[in-house]
Amino acid sequence: MYQKIITYHQENNEELTIRQLLQKWLIPKKWQHFFRIQEDVLINGKYHSFNTIVKTNDIVTLNFNFPPRTEQHYLPGKDPVDVVYEDDDIIVVNKVAGKKTHPNLDTESDSLMNDVETYLKNGHPYMVHRIDMETSGLVLIAKTPYLVPIFNRQLSSKTLHREYLAVVDLIKPIQATGTIDLPIAQDPSDVRKRMISDSGLNAITEYEVLKQSPQHALLKLNLLTGRTHQLRVHLAHEGWPIVNDPLYNPNPKNGKLLLFAYELTFKEPFTGNLKIIKAKLSKDMYNLICAYF
Repeated sequence: MYQKIITYHQENNEELTIRQLLQKWLIPKKWQHFFRIQEDVLINGKYHSFNTIVKTNDIVTLNFNFPPRTEQHYLPGKDPVDVVYEDDDIIVVNKVAGKKTHPNLDTESDSLMNDVETYLKNGHPYMVHRIDMETSGLVLIAKTPYLVPIFNRQLSSKTLHREYLAVVDLIKPIQATGTIDLPIAQDPSDVRKRMISDSGLNAITEYEVLKQSPQHALLKLNLLTGRTHQLRVHLAHEGWPIVNDPLYNPNPKNGKLLLFAYELTFKEPFTGNLKIIKAKLSKDMYNLICAYF
């Protein structure tokens, strides 16, 4: 059983019932039902009606005494993990380029999730989001499956969002800032690739030029949706393919994909505190970027 004990702090003079507080914390309705019928929400050690107002400094105990939506364990991996942030419930790691976020088969053991399985020793990692194998940077991982639906709702509401740095080839001119709002679909001619298509899923990317030379630009990218290969497809379509992208850049590949997930923003579950986590560029990625400007 997963148990969470929270000291509630009232915000903006709000007066929330237990039910409203669970809704604010993005706890699924089915789980709210379990909490009520099993009397597994305690206020200062006692169960109360869900219409009870929660007061500031009340101690809220949540007993997740029911099965999670998913239970996924991985084979242990062999590589060390670069931990950027960790607490009792989550871990944020800096993934290297060339490593898969998760295995495609249960028998694989060479992905980031396998390595985190080994790192946690007595626990297990639960994937919240992923980044492409060729992309390096921050990945948020839960230590309990009960947090995954909460983070999924943050992803849907854009409360959890990621920012990237990319070096691009300037095949076409680029403005200082902009938004790319183009739907993305599977490329029927290549199972590995995605493409811009009116029949695709909504995809929105914001960008800002940080540095520029005649041939290249360093971009800060804000991912407003999370489609597969979104940044790579959007930028290539605009005439700014990411340097060393083997799928979407017509220029020869000569090193690592210059795309780095450098900032992660989300709300801490059960408190609402905003967390902003930034990663330092690896030495080789820093040197590669500096080589272009």
